[in-house]
Amino acid sequence: MKKIVTRALISVSDKTGLFELARGLDRLGIEILSSGGTFKALREEGITATEVSDHTGFPEIMGGRIKTLHPLIHGGILGRRGTDEAVMGDHGILPIDLVIVNLYPFEKTIADPQSSREDAIENIDIGGPAMIRAAAKNHDAVGVLIDPKDYHRILKELEENGQALCDKTRFELAAKSFQHTAAYDRYGENPHQDGAFYRELTPPRGSIPTAHQVQGKALSFNNIADADAALECVKQFDEVPACVIVKHANPCGVAIGQSLLRAYQRAYATDPTSAFGGIIAFNGALDAETATAIIQQQFVEVILAPVIEESAKLVFATKPNIRVLETGTWDKTPPPSWDFKRITGGLLLQNLDQGMVDSRDLRVVTTRSPSDQELNDLLFAWKVAKFVKSNAIVYAKEGQTIGVGAGQMSRVYSARIAAIKALDAGLKVKGSVVASDAFFPFRDGVDSAAEAGVTALIQPGGSVRDTEVIEAANQYGMAMVFTGMRHFRH
Repeated sequence: MKKIVTRALISVSDKTGLFELARGLDRLGIEILSSGGTFKALREEGITATEVSDHTGFPEIMGGRIKTLHPLIHGGILGRRGTDEAVMGDHGILPIDLVIVNLYPFEKTIADPQSSREDAIENIDIGGPAMIRAAAKNHDAVGVLIDPKDYHRILKELEENGQALCDKTRFELAAKSFQHTAAYDRYGENPHQDGAFYRELTPPRGSIPTAHQVQGKALSFNNIADADAALECVKQFDEVPACVIVKHANPCGVAIGQSLLRAYQRAYATDPTSAFGGIIAFNGALDAETATAIIQQQFVEVILAPVIEESAKLVFATKPNIRVLETGTWDKTPPPSWDFKRITGGLLLQNLDQGMVDSRDLRVVTTRSPSDQELNDLLFAWKVAKFVKSNAIVYAKEGQTIGVGAGQMSRVYSARIAAIKALDAGLKVKGSVVASDAFFPFRDGVDSAAEAGVTALIQPGGSVRDTEVIEAANQYGMAMVFTGMRHFRH
């Protein structure tokens, strides 16, 4: 049976091509339902449309949050032609044969450093994904359009096919729509890739596989990887309260403090822009005061701590989508393990990097030795640098990261980026120390650090140009220590 499009629902954030499409539907005699800003835009263009609230008899409420979530809308989309006509008739549900929807620009919003937490929340689309999924599920009868690039060809098919879409077209549009909503819900992942998480038979305690998820949405592939990076980094600090914020597998803010709240505030201050949408890990029992500060300050994907106090759980319960993990305590000396990396046609395997140094392992190579405060900061920065993608540069001062440069092809550029990030965050690099995960191959890295005001450096040593690098540090009156250990992280 030919499935004629008699009624279309349009609700779009991106209004590209909207008016041409709507005029074409109107010429074909297809009734248009619309809501919110889309309805106003159509009316201003002189295009006939029925507002959703008039169709349902129920007004838009809660600032537009409730518009299309109504049985007359979803019944019209989901009703199976040839099966559900009787129940649709009983409840006055008219069929909706074409759904034209695109979603609030959530990804664009959170990428804007000027956007607030409220902006991000209001750009989480609820009704849009629901309508898209409903139409895609019922693609045997309903067409769904999410991409303005498809408007012209779909309008042409309706015009040439007696106001109907063929089965093949509806199926293709449904597949594209499912991919679209998957990408929207799984921001930060590639929706065309399937994922799975496997536990070892005996995973170490206090790790992601043994953690208990207190609340929140299911953990995604990237959530798990980033949560592991944050947790393993915060484990390096076992004597004082510490907080690690990770974004895209790199620590963007790390700090210690007299309390978890103070540690969080200092870690967040390192790079508030990158912290937005990040993963936050603590090394102590998470309390209500710290939990409240987090949700008032930023949008967060995952929060981890060995213990989540009951009072903190009540705070997080007001934000049910936040993923909260209680890891339990961990061993100070973890058991040996392996690091795997897949390549095409093979598998790389090496011992997990569990190495670390203390003050007794350091070798002072410059004329000036570090002060006690510099030495503490050097060891702090070194612990952080171990978890930053190479080439890694970490500026730190008084137990707080000041700037982090990660993953650059040139070490000197990592140093410059770390300084730029510190400047953007309003933090002073002058008087800080710097850690480099591998040796400085040239003196330009030292030159860059000195120009920024760094007073001491920690690095593995071992370059053929060590003498040149040491001389540069002496020239600037810097203290430099060698660890004899590097922490490449690729």
